[in-house]
Order: sequence, then structure tokens, then C-alpha cells
Amino acid sequence: MAPLSAMSTTNSASRASVLVPLPLRGPYDYLISGPVERGCLVRAPFGKRELLAVQWGPASGEIAAEKLREAKVLEPNKYLSTALCDFIDWVAQYTLSPPGAVLAQALRISSAFDAEAPRQAFRVGTDIPQRRSAARERVLALMSDSLARTNSEIARDACVSTSVVKALAQAGALERVLLPEFVPFAEPNPVFEKVVLSRDQTAAGEHFRSAVKTHKFSAHLLDGVTGSGKTETYFEAVAEALSQNRQTLILLEIALTVQFLDRFAARFGCRPAEWHSDMTERGRRHTYRAVMSGEARVVVGARSALFLPFESLGLVIVDEEHDHAYKQEEGVIYNARDMAVVRARLENCPIILSSATPSLETYLNAKSDRYEWAKLPS
Repeated sequence: MAPLSAMSTTNSASRASVLVPLPLRGPYDYLISGPVERGCLVRAPFGKRELLAVQWGPASGEIAAEKLREAKVLEPNKYLSTALCDFIDWVAQYTLSPPGAVLAQALRISSAFDAEAPRQAFRVGTDIPQRRSAARERVLALMSDSLARTNSEIARDACVSTSVVKALAQAGALERVLLPEFVPFAEPNPVFEKVVLSRDQTAAGEHFRSAVKTHKFSAHLLDGVTGSGKTETYFEAVAEALSQNRQTLILLEIALTVQFLDRFAARFGCRPAEWHSDMTERGRRHTYRAVMSGEARVVVGARSALFLPFESLGLVIVDEEHDHAYKQEEGVIYNARDMAVVRARLENCPIILSSATPSLETYLNAKSDRYEWAKLPS
């Protein structure tokens, strides 16, 4: 596919191919009322519907301009990265799937691009009543720090009913303010809690840190017996990615256990962002937006997290890489472990495949020096 910069101004200023998230043969030509750039998100009319779609490349020119429908660029402009667009093309070609069906994996939360719905909250006002009940005293004591809280948060923390909060707001003791729709994700601290590592863990951890520092693709097998501390070892690579201000994706196809999330919090001071099918629509919308903006620094997710629109991906980890649950067996059929290697290569970042019983494919890749091999034998 020719780069968009190569398109002539007469033919490309208002024409481009647009890929819709449907299992169709490929992109369609549209008129574009805005910037014509690969990855730019648009609203495209398709039949009687309007779909969230993506500008994919130069127009084919097969249809006369007067017969084309117009796609409108999202306001404000939002983009899928070039690396993600290339990944979608690669997966489609490799799995013999329609590219639109693969794109649907990356746009599965279309509501993430809707306008935000601010939350109504309260902070301490100026008209404090002289005579106050014990319930009102608790509310005002809580709000004395001048922080804004929602009605339900105030009621919960002050142990009062929401009617008490509303009454104080009506009296002017609390004033209404608007907060962003979502509470920002906490930022993991790479030096929150240092763990004493064994000699083998230290050597492997330093090797992974060096790989992250290069900002280049490399593949690593972390081969360790059960109980050898593989998680603590690859956390060293996560810490380095955080220090480099880059994002990390940890694929974890076994159930996202509280134990793993608590181990992460003990090491980095907070839980990571999550992505899996048990989350609510609102929760996934929150994670999707935070990943796209770069706010979510570490994401732990199931195989579908592979298609999230990372703003600056600096490390990919596949935990228990031998797990058969990484295989998607309906719709677009793929093995998330193998596709994770491709995603890391296109993002130009290292990938760590961790297992106590490596898959045959990964073992042979390490044996033939395609992957670097770190061992934790005890």
C-alpha cells in the first residue's frame, strides 16, 4: 500500500479508503471532510447505519467522486497508531480473515469515543449553618479538606444518608461542581517496594531491563520451574518500562486472580488496569480510554487486550505462554501468544514469554536462538 503522502493533492484531499469493522472484503472509498491520515477515526455511513470506522489508506479511485458518501472525522481527532493499523493488516493476512473483522477487535468499545458524561460532585461551600445536627457535623468535617466528592461518596464516608448531603447543598453549605467521568488510574511506582531476588532472578531481571532500555524488538523466554519467582523477575522489566514512561501489556489467560493483582500492588503501590470479559461496559470504556491516552501505564488482560490502542507500548509479557486458552477459536482464529510477538515487533519493543513448561514452538525458537533464553532452575 502506498503511503498517504504519495497521494496527489487533487485525488487525495477529500478522498480516502475507509475500513469499517465488519467482515467485508476490504476498505471502501469515501469523501473525507477533514485530515486524510492513516488511522484517523471517522463516522462512516454504511447502508442505513453510521459506523465508527478508520481511514486506512489512499482511495482506490474505482468510484467517481460524485457517487461517494461522506465520512466525518471525529471531533476532537482521534487515531489508531500506525503500528496498530499495521498489526491489524498483518493478522488479517496471516489468518486469512477480512481486515474489517480484525479491526472490530480493536474497536469493540465504540462508546469509548462518545462525549464524556461529567459526574456531579460537591465541595465545601460558604454558607455554613450555625446549628448543625451530628450527621451534618460529620459531613462538614469530612469536607473540610476542600476535596470534591460525589453524593454517594460523602454519604458512605460520613455514614449519613444522601438526603443529608442534598439538604446541605440546598442550604449552601456544599456547592456543586463537575468532575471527569472517570477517576484517573493510579500510576504504578517502579521503586515502591524492592524485592530481594536470587542470583538467577537478578541476572534475568537485569537482562530484561537492558532489553527495555534499547526501545527495540527482542523476544525472550523466561523458563523457570514452579515457585522460581518468574513473576518477580519480569516485574523488573515492568519497572524499567515505567521508568522509561512507556506502557506495558501483561497477557494472563488464566483467571485474573486477586492474588496476582495484589502481588502487583505490593510491588508497585497500586493495581494495574484490567481488561477481560467479566468487566462492565463502563469499566472497559474507562480502560480503553486510559490506554489510548497513555494514562493506563500497565494493563493486565485476556487475549483480546492484544488489540487495545496503546499510546506508547514499551513491553509485552505473556504469562503462562503455553496455555491453550490463548487460542481464539471462533471469528478471527488466532493464537494470542504468537500474535503478541508480532505486536511487539511492530511496536519495536521487547516481549517476554514466561512458563514453567514452555510450548514446543517457544522452546524450539529459544533452542535455535531466535528467542533469548533466561532460566530459573530452582
